[in-house]
Amino acid sequence: MTTSAHGLDEITALAGKDLGHSGWLEITQDRVNTFADATGDHQWIHVDPERAAKGPFGAPIAHGYLTLSLVIPLFNELLDIRGVTMSVNYGLEKVRFPSPVRVGARIRLAATVVSVEEVPGNGVQMLLDFTVEVEGSAKPACVARAVYRHYA
Repeated sequence: MTTSAHGLDEITALAGKDLGHSGWLEITQDRVNTFADATGDHQWIHVDPERAAKGPFGAPIAHGYLTLSLVIPLFNELLDIRGVTMSVNYGLEKVRFPSPVRVGARIRLAATVVSVEEVPGNGVQMLLDFTVEVEGSAKPACVARAVYRHYA
């Protein structure tokens, strides 16, 4: 279920809120290959299914940065912000990749608004904790603290 906020006051009121979970997204070899082409990272553990099957993960795995980039569409399922003139991804405070995402696995995003503070320029800054979960795995694929800014 998507949480909606209209304007800075409603965004500020989200501090401490658990935004729940996105839907599941399957990681396909085609997506991994497209990411490899876009970034120039063609390491065999990602793009060579035959060799990767004999490797340390037993299958090809998604790039960590691919997993991180998928936070964007998954997060859009969780939070809809309106009534601002601009929203920007301000960066990340910490990112870790505790476990791999094998091709064919499904991931989803869990998100919590840690805090919301005013910033100069008539805006607010949100800190969000993101966890990318892998279906059937006890360990997450990615944990990150993200910083977003929204301006009136």
